[in-house]
Amino acid sequence: MQLRWSVLCVLAAGVVQLPVAPQPSEAALRAEIEQRIRASGAEVGVAFRTLDGGDELLIQPDVSFHAASTMKVPVMIELYRQAHAGLLRLDEEVPVVNAFHSIVDGSPYALAVGDDSDAGVSKHVGGRMSYRDLCEAMITVSSNLAANVLIERLGPANIQRTTDALGATGMRVLRGVEDGKAFDNGLNNTTTARALLTLMEKIAHGDAVDKAASDEMVAVLKRQTFHDRIPAGLPPGTPVAHKTGEITRIQHDAAIVYAARPFVLVVLVRGLDDTKRSAALAADIARLVYAASQR
Repeated sequence: MQLRWSVLCVLAAGVVQLPVAPQPSEAALRAEIEQRIRASGAEVGVAFRTLDGGDELLIQPDVSFHAASTMKVPVMIELYRQAHAGLLRLDEEVPVVNAFHSIVDGSPYALAVGDDSDAGVSKHVGGRMSYRDLCEAMITVSSNLAANVLIERLGPANIQRTTDALGATGMRVLRGVEDGKAFDNGLNNTTTARALLTLMEKIAHGDAVDKAASDEMVAVLKRQTFHDRIPAGLPPGTPVAHKTGEITRIQHDAAIVYAARPFVLVVLVRGLDDTKRSAALAADIARLVYAASQR
C-alpha cells in the first residue's frame, strides 16, 4: 500500500513531479475509519505513519484534546534529556511526597491516592525512590503520583521546551495531575494526534535525546500494562511500545507497533462514557491500519 505517491510528468522544460490523488487503498482505509468514527458518535483524532515514511494517514490531526496520561511521554523524554545532560542520575533516589503546588497561585494540593491507577508509589511516601523507578511506574501503570513527583522536579517549563524542540508543539504540558484550581481555570495539559505521533516517532527513530536513551524509553513503553486499545486490534504477540491516557469521556492510546513493517499509530477519543466502546473503537482502527500497512 502506498498512501502517498506521485507521478513524473515530462514537460518541455524538463521533468516535474506532480502530486496525484490518493490510491484507492488509501481512500478505502480513510473511508472505513471515518465510517467507524461516525458510527461511534465520538470525536476522534488519528495519526498514522510507517517508520519508513512511506505511508501516512491523518484524521483531525491538529484538533486539541485533553492529554490525560499521554502527557507522561514528554515527561519521560525530559527525564532522559536531563540525565543525558548530567543534571541528574536515573538511579539517584529522591523523596516521594504527596504535596504539590498549583500553577494558579502556588497553593498546595495532594492526590487522592485511591483515585490513582496504581497504589504502589504511595507506599513510598515519606521514603525515597529512584528516578528510574518513578518513570517505570509513571509509564507502565500510569501512576499519577510518580508523574507529579517527576514533573515538580523536572519543571513543566523544561518539559515544554524539550517537547517544542522535538517539533511536537501541539502537546502542552502545563502542570501535574489533579491541580483542581488549574482545572477550574481551564489550564489543562493538551495534545493533538500529530504531536504524539511526532514524539513517538522521535523515540522510535532514536532521536529523542539519543539512541541509547530512546532504546531505554522503548523498553519502558513495551512494559505498558494496559492493552485494551491499540494492542487489542493487532495480531497476538505483536510487540507494541505505547502509552494510554484516560479521564472521564477521554480515552487515548499512542503506540509504536513493531510489525514486519513498523509504524506509529495515535488514536485520541473524546465523548464516550463507555470506556469499552472507546477501547473497541481504537482497536478497530488499529486492526484496519495494520491490515493496510502490512500488505
